[in-house]
Amino acid sequence: MNVQMEAAEKITESLKKDPLVKAVVLKGSLGRKEGDEFSDLDLYCFVDPEHKDEFLLRRVEHLAVYRPMLFHESLFIIAPQIITVYDNLLHVDLFTVTEETFKTTDYFTVLHDPENLLEQFKAKQHLTLSDEEVEMQAFDIGWFLFQYRKAWNRGNDIWAVEALHLMTKYLTRVLLHRYAPHRAQLGMKDAMRSLPAEPLRALTEILETITPENHERAMRKTIELLKAESLWLKEALGEESKAYPFIKKMIEVLDGERVSS
Repeated sequence: MNVQMEAAEKITESLKKDPLVKAVVLKGSLGRKEGDEFSDLDLYCFVDPEHKDEFLLRRVEHLAVYRPMLFHESLFIIAPQIITVYDNLLHVDLFTVTEETFKTTDYFTVLHDPENLLEQFKAKQHLTLSDEEVEMQAFDIGWFLFQYRKAWNRGNDIWAVEALHLMTKYLTRVLLHRYAPHRAQLGMKDAMRSLPAEPLRALTEILETITPENHERAMRKTIELLKAESLWLKEALGEESKAYPFIKKMIEVLDGERVSS
C-alpha cells in the first residue's frame, strides 16, 4: 500500500466511527486513479447541514490518527477545508460538504457510503468547462493582457511578468477547452498531458520567456498564438460576448505597439 492510500484508509476508518459522517470520497488525481507518489490526498466528508459546525470541530482529531502533523490550517475555498502536511511530507486536504454543496467537477472514488448517498452524483462527474466558465476564462486572458500593457508602458517589469503569468493560467484552460475539453478544468496541471504538440510548444515558449528581461517576447508569442486561434475563439465565444471583442482589441493594440527604451 502506498503512503497516500495508507493515510486515506486510516483517516477514513476514523471518520466512519463518527456518527455525523454520512460518506467519504476521494477526489483529485488519486480519485481519478491518475495519481503518483507526489499526489495530494483530497478527501471530501459529507455531513448534514445542521451538523456541519459540530463536525468542523472534530476534523483535526480525525486527521491526527494518521501520524504527527507538521502543520494544519483551516480555510474556505470551495468548502470548509483543512490543509494538513504530515511529518513524512504527505499533503492531505479534508473538505466538509453537504449534498447541496458538493461539486461534481472532477471524478471521485467512494471510500465510505453506507446509505448509497453518492449514487446521485456519479453520472454528473466531469472535467469540462461550462459556456459561462469559458467566457470568464477568455475574458481574463484579455484582462491580464490589459494589465500587462499598463505595466509594460510604465517600465514595471516585475508586475508585467506577474500579469503574463496570470494570463497563461486562463489561456491554458481555454486551449484545453478547444483541444481536450474533457480535461479543461485541470488547467496548467494537465497541459503537458493533454494539449497537442503545437499549442503545447507555443505555450511552453511563452512560459520560457516570461522574465523581467524577456517578457515582451512572451507577449509577442502570446499574440501570435491568439491570432492563430482567433477564428476558433470568434466561433466559440461569439462576437456578442464580452470576451471576444476584448481579446481582439488587445491583439490589435499590442500587435502594433512598441515601448521606447
